[in-house]
Amino acid sequence: MITLRPQVEIYTDGACSGNPGPGGWAAILIFGEHEKEISGFEPMTTNQRMELTAAIRALESLKRPCRVRLYSDSAYLVNAFNLGWLDNWRRNGWLNARKQPVSNGDLWQRLAELAEIHQIQWIKVQGHSDNKYNNRCDVLARAAIESGR
Repeated sequence: MITLRPQVEIYTDGACSGNPGPGGWAAILIFGEHEKEISGFEPMTTNQRMELTAAIRALESLKRPCRVRLYSDSAYLVNAFNLGWLDNWRRNGWLNARKQPVSNGDLWQRLAELAEIHQIQWIKVQGHSDNKYNNRCDVLARAAIESGR
């Protein structure tokens, strides 16, 4: 008997006050009529690390393998999967084209592990636009910075 994986929509965002500086991340997970908001704080980080952390924490919160549509305004995150950057980095031992360690390699490696568990479609959305979930994630990530200070 074949069972379909549950379909989950995930919106993520990261924010940083200064770059580097205090950072926040947030995600909204949507399954049917259910919505769950999660967020967190890092005292010293970068915007890119917060974007990746938001995706990691959201995917880690799934209780079983899912079909995921993950929406992010981070071209850095989405392009790494959609343009094959991640596959190249993995093939090259987590080195970039200049033979230097990939920036944020620890987070990329965790995302690669999670991408093997879930079927993920990576979707780029316009930041600070009319997408209510992306805007809500931005508010949550910024609130995480303020609450962590």
